[in-house]
Amino acid sequence: MKVRIILLAALALALASCSDRYAVIGGYAQGGVYSVKYNTRGVKASRAEVQKAVDGILEAIDTTLSGYNRKSLLSRRNAGEEVERNDMFREVEALSEHYRELSGGAFDVAAGPLFDIWGFGFTRDSLPSESAIAAAMERSRRREVLNFNAIAQGYSCDKVAAYLHSIGVTDMLVDIGEIYCEGLNPEGRGWSIGIDTPADGNETPGADLSGIWHSDGGAYGVVTSGNYRKFYVHDGKKYAHTIDPRTGRPVEHDLLSATVIAPTATEADALATYFMVIGTEPARAYVEANEGIEACLISASGIWKSEGF
Repeated sequence: MKVRIILLAALALALASCSDRYAVIGGYAQGGVYSVKYNTRGVKASRAEVQKAVDGILEAIDTTLSGYNRKSLLSRRNAGEEVERNDMFREVEALSEHYRELSGGAFDVAAGPLFDIWGFGFTRDSLPSESAIAAAMERSRRREVLNFNAIAQGYSCDKVAAYLHSIGVTDMLVDIGEIYCEGLNPEGRGWSIGIDTPADGNETPGADLSGIWHSDGGAYGVVTSGNYRKFYVHDGKKYAHTIDPRTGRPVEHDLLSATVIAPTATEADALATYFMVIGTEPARAYVEANEGIEACLISASGIWKSEGF
């Protein structure tokens, strides 16, 4: 499950109180709202032109990658229709395969049937039987149904950021449920992002924070995934939202949320999902072994932050 991260500077940006050089656009996308804040210095495109372009990017993503839009390429492909994949579909499919290989199968966009039988996909169901799990595992191996939820929002942030780069923007914050930030905020500082405390009952983003990450002005994707707001309780046992595609069952470790900082939002999105599958210690080992990746891992036993977080 993706846990929405909180932009602490949002109000100041919305009011544009710090600098009249910054523009704010927003709207509805991917089941929620999005906002883009950017420095207009040196940008010839008008705010209205930027709004139209960003809306067009997000609409293209919806009609290509959405599992909720029944007319999207993805939905039609999953329904068994012969569809011609466009460049965007092929790109996300290739990225997904890269992260499946990198994770040893812990990240797998073909695991949709497993989410469905556990009640965490596009349908709700009762606790699945062993035979149902086996059948869903086989469907996953056959790549029958793809679900790009674990990567699409990060990818969306990167596509919007790429457009902003193309028109000369260097200071930006793109929030589409996941975050891409670069450069400075209107106060001339790096962007600040809060991390929700992963506790049952904490349903209001920003009401209870476990920490704040401060950007140094570089280019970063920032994504938080967690399993504490959606779960089954059956015979007194809690079944986490996170399903391990390698076993077909919910994970049993105590990692509650993973916030990942990476060079792109796509990478941060995929790694946050991966970390929620493998748990705290393997995730920590991955971060420590890979330069350019930072993380905050919150488990039932405490909080671990990488050195550069």
